[in-house]
Amino acid sequence: MPELPEVETTRRGIEPHVVGRRISRLVLHERRLRWPVDPRIVATVAGSAIRRAGRRAKYLLIETDVGTLILHLGMSGSLRVLPATTPRIAHDHVDIELDSGQTLRFNDPRRFGSLFFTAEDPARHPLLKKLAPEPLEPEFDGEYLWKVTRRRSVAIKQLVMNSQLVVGVGNIYASEALFRARIRPRRQARKLTRPECAKLARAIKATLAMAVKAGGTTLRDYVGADGNPGYFRQKLYVYERAGMPCRVCGNPIRQFTQGQRSTYWCAHCQK
Repeated sequence: MPELPEVETTRRGIEPHVVGRRISRLVLHERRLRWPVDPRIVATVAGSAIRRAGRRAKYLLIETDVGTLILHLGMSGSLRVLPATTPRIAHDHVDIELDSGQTLRFNDPRRFGSLFFTAEDPARHPLLKKLAPEPLEPEFDGEYLWKVTRRRSVAIKQLVMNSQLVVGVGNIYASEALFRARIRPRRQARKLTRPECAKLARAIKATLAMAVKAGGTTLRDYVGADGNPGYFRQKLYVYERAGMPCRVCGNPIRQFTQGQRSTYWCAHCQK
């Protein structure tokens, strides 16, 4: 599933192609995504000028002079910049055609992605208004993590994946950040010390920043706006490395199921 680094990589990829351009037309080839796409957005955004390509958590925000398109890539989606004349392939569901002759083409094999439009402040949209601080912003730090972990007995890995406490830390990056911070994924959140919270906050920021720089992580379907895969997978320390030697200590990486997701960790390095 595309996570924050993949979405941020996509945002950076499309930004120079869309800002200052006009949407000549929006074509819905398939409305049946996770939620049915409102067909009225076709007429609403036609001819509008794109002011900004933003991101909130895992949502791409294409801000125009009439409102904002809110796009989620779902579990297998990608948004690519292509010549508008490029023939469609299977699972190409939406085209946002630009006056430059290019198009933003949304492909989603599983159709778990979504597309909405709002004429209001997108921060007030139901999908966004309850989201927590961004992990790469100054508001997310050790003190914030210390406060939200108090009195919470949930495992720390599950806590950092809770989008109402911190956004964008999905399964891959939670496992990697906990390894970097040398913290067991099963540790009760409330039992982390203040220094450990500071260390984990720094580890989350560093892990996500490195992943963005590498263009994200390609595990199955993800490609960036230019059609290229992400390369952070080559730098993973624990994720999907069960049975392989730890890159730090040489002991085998372990795996278990946690919250219906696979968790990877090193029993020697993480305490």
